[in-house]
Amino acid sequence: MGRAKTMTDTVAAETAVESPVLVLRTPAAVDVFSRILTHGPIGRIDVGRQIGLSQAAVTKAVAPLIERGVIVESNTLRPGLSPGRPVYPLDVVPDALLALGIKVSINEVIGVSTDMRAGILDTVHRQIPDHRLDTVLDAVLKVVSELKINLGTRSARLMGIGVTVSGDVDTEHGVVRHSPLLGWTDVRLGELLTELLGPGVLIDNDVRALTIAEHWFGVGIDADSFAIVTIGSGIGCGLYVNGDVVAGAYGVAGEIGHLPLASEEFTCTCGRHGCVEAVASSSAILAAIRAGTGSHELTMQHAVDLAHGGDPVAVAAFHRAGSVIGTAIATMVNLTGPSVVLVSGEAVADYDLYEHHLRQSYSEHAFGAAAGCEIVTRSHTFDDWARGAAASVIRATIRQKLTAKAT
Repeated sequence: MGRAKTMTDTVAAETAVESPVLVLRTPAAVDVFSRILTHGPIGRIDVGRQIGLSQAAVTKAVAPLIERGVIVESNTLRPGLSPGRPVYPLDVVPDALLALGIKVSINEVIGVSTDMRAGILDTVHRQIPDHRLDTVLDAVLKVVSELKINLGTRSARLMGIGVTVSGDVDTEHGVVRHSPLLGWTDVRLGELLTELLGPGVLIDNDVRALTIAEHWFGVGIDADSFAIVTIGSGIGCGLYVNGDVVAGAYGVAGEIGHLPLASEEFTCTCGRHGCVEAVASSSAILAAIRAGTGSHELTMQHAVDLAHGGDPVAVAAFHRAGSVIGTAIATMVNLTGPSVVLVSGEAVADYDLYEHHLRQSYSEHAFGAAAGCEIVTRSHTFDDWARGAAASVIRATIRQKLTAKAT
């Protein structure tokens, strides 16, 4: 797929991002800033103890950031750890730097602007009629333009733009290797958007970005290990193990949606047979109920209503989905051992329809102590997906991994 020919130089110029520099010159500075960002306000002694640095080293790391106005010392004293030693907690100034997060979904492009803690400042949604690359690039440009206009002069504080899609994504090179839901293969999305928007563009898998947001700003802040399983148009999984979000050697770690745990009779959007997603995604459940009832114009809401009303075809479709997802989660927990699994996504609103079978199947297949892994649920919106994209670019910037050009 080539560069969109319909993009005008005017639109590209209006949406170009000149990323402000956040210079963290040493690994210690990165660790100090990250700790203050995720746990602040926090005293120097506590920062040093938690990451293994002396108070003097912490002070040296934060001095230039305080001078620049990115970190601030609180005016509120609190008792120190030693007599006569007051503590001035350190905290980030959340809006000193900002980020944009863009999520490309099946039907729309969703964008958010956030502060440094991924707090959403503004949201823009734009419907797309198809998944052609030109269509998506045009929508992304317009969403970015609107977000920047709404930020006004604050847009000068943007550190970068995170763009996420489903599927096999090579973040290092900005390439969408394969996205079955979008029908894309080997799309150099980072390169194309860098041409249009300038430096500071990061491409990531949507579930991995959501996991980054939960690691730094959500359920995983102090967790030793956790996993997120997303249920909706696809079945995704993000993993946080051994101190970091897992990408894997090929960038596809956690793809439980494509574990071959279902019957071979079911064909997945990826072209293979028997994938979890082939029976448990929203579209798969709807397709099964349409086929079983002969109502081919049935909507997902109607399918949910049928299941709640006890329709045997609809009930069976949701129960089958729950059983397969439960087996997939047990498989993942047996392999990676997270302490908690967060089940999330747009379809979690209908969780009551398959919860029993999910938990029953999980209990049957979880090995030994893994059966004690806590499974919690939380619904989220597409804005949360876009927030994950922003969190991904925030983390990459702080870790000095956001390159000037996606190559």
